[in-house]
Amino acid sequence: MAFEGTAFGPYEKGELKAKNAYELYENGQIPQALAELEAAIEINPANSAWHFNKALTLDAINRFEAAITEYEAALQLCCDDLEIQNSLAVDYTRVGQYDRAIETFEYIQQLDPAFEPCYCNRIITYTEMGKYDLAEQMFYLAQQIEPDCALCFYNIGNSLFVRGEYRKAVSCWQRTAELEPNHPQINYRIAQAYWAMGDAENSRRYFLEELRKNPSDVDVILDFGLFLLETDDIESAKEKFHRILEINPDCAQTLFYLGEIAFNSGDYEQAMKLYDEALEKDNTLTGPFYRMGQYALMRKDRKQAKSYLVSEVKRAPEDINVLVSLGSFFLVIGDLRYAAHCLLSAVDIRCPLPKTLCGLGENSIMEDTATSTEESVEADAYYYLGRISAERTRLEEAAEFFTHALDINDRHVPAIRDSSVVYLTMGKLEKAAERIKKAISISDDKKLRSLYNKIRTAALKKTIIGFFRRLRP
Repeated sequence: MAFEGTAFGPYEKGELKAKNAYELYENGQIPQALAELEAAIEINPANSAWHFNKALTLDAINRFEAAITEYEAALQLCCDDLEIQNSLAVDYTRVGQYDRAIETFEYIQQLDPAFEPCYCNRIITYTEMGKYDLAEQMFYLAQQIEPDCALCFYNIGNSLFVRGEYRKAVSCWQRTAELEPNHPQINYRIAQAYWAMGDAENSRRYFLEELRKNPSDVDVILDFGLFLLETDDIESAKEKFHRILEINPDCAQTLFYLGEIAFNSGDYEQAMKLYDEALEKDNTLTGPFYRMGQYALMRKDRKQAKSYLVSEVKRAPEDINVLVSLGSFFLVIGDLRYAAHCLLSAVDIRCPLPKTLCGLGENSIMEDTATSTEESVEADAYYYLGRISAERTRLEEAAEFFTHALDINDRHVPAIRDSSVVYLTMGKLEKAAERIKKAISISDDKKLRSLYNKIRTAALKKTIIGFFRRLRP
C-alpha cells in the first residue's frame, strides 16, 4: 500500500493522521487505520490520495462497495490516474458489475496501451463472465508487455481451473510460484487442482507445503481437513479441525464437520451436540438442520424431522446433492410441496457439486438413491419429481419427468421401474413392457420380475379381450 504524503501546509493535522493511518495499516490495525483516514478526509476532502488509500483499506476488509465509492471520489479529483482506475475496475469485478469493469479497463487501455495491469486483471473479469476466449486473449496481450508477471499466470490459472483444465492450471500456478515464491496461497491452489484431478499424493504434498509457510491459515487447514476426510484419514482430519478451533473457537463450519465425523461413525448424540454448537456460533449455517432432520427420520419422528428440514430449506442451500436429498426426505414425510420446491431448485442449479455434505450416506432413508456424481444426482432430481407427479396422479407429467431422468442416466433403475408402473396404469402396455425388460437387464431383482409378470398378464388379458371382440357379429 502506497500512502503518498505531501509537504506539510495548512492541513498539517490531516497529514499527520494520514501518516498514522499508514503505520497502523502496516501493523495490521485496519479499523484504526480507517478511522485515521476518515479523520484526515474530513479535514481535507479534496485530497485524492487519501480517498484512494481509504479505498485500499476498505478492500483489505472486503468492503468493496464502500471502496468503490472512495475510488470514484478519488477519480473526481484525479480523473486519469491509472492506478485508481485499475483498482476501481477490479472492485467492479468483485461486486459483479462486469460491464462497468470492462468499460473502465478499456478506458485505461485508451489512456495507456502499455499499462499491463489493465489486461492482467481483465482475465478474471472475463472468466467470471464465462468469456474464456477473451480471458486468454487478455493473458497473451499482458504477456507481450510483461512476460514474467506472476499475477497473470495466477489469474489464467484460475480461469483454467474453472473450466476443469486442472493440469494446465497447475502448470500456470507453478510458474507463479517460480516468479513469486511468496504469492498468497499459491501452494494451496495447486493442492486444490491436484485434488480435483484425483492426485491425492501431490495434493497432500502441496497442502503441507502451504501450511509450512502459513500454519495458521484457517481456510487452508479447513480444506485440508476436508481432503483428509475424503481420503478416509479421519483421525488426521479431526486433528486439523481441532487445530482450527484453537485458532478460532467460533468457527461454526469446523464444529459442523466434527459433527459429520461423529454422525458417520454412528455417534449421533455427539453429532447432534456439535450441530447445536455450530448453530449457536452461526445460525445461518447450512447443513446442521439437514442432518438433524435426517436423524429424526431415522428415529421415525416425522413431525420433528419436518421442522428441522424446513429450517434447512429456509437457509437456501445451493448444493444440488443436498437439495435432492431434502426432496427425497420430504417425499418420505409426505410433504409434496416442499419436496417439489427442493427438487425444482436442484434442477435449476446445474453446476459442479461443492464438497460439502456427502448425500444420504449409509443411513439413507430412501431405498433408491443413485450414485453421487453430478449427472446421477440431476437424474435423481427428475426421478423424484416424477414420483411427486405420480403421487398427484398426473401420469403424463410423471412419465415426462422419468424420461428426463433416463435421458441423463439411462441405467437409472428406479426411473425405469416406476415409469413402467406409470405406463401400466395409463394402459400403455408395450412401453411398460419395454421399460421393465430394460430394468431387469440391469438389475435382476425379484420385485422387477414380479412387476414384469403383472405387465405380461395385463397384456395377455388385453389380447384375449381384443380377440373375443373380433369374433362378435
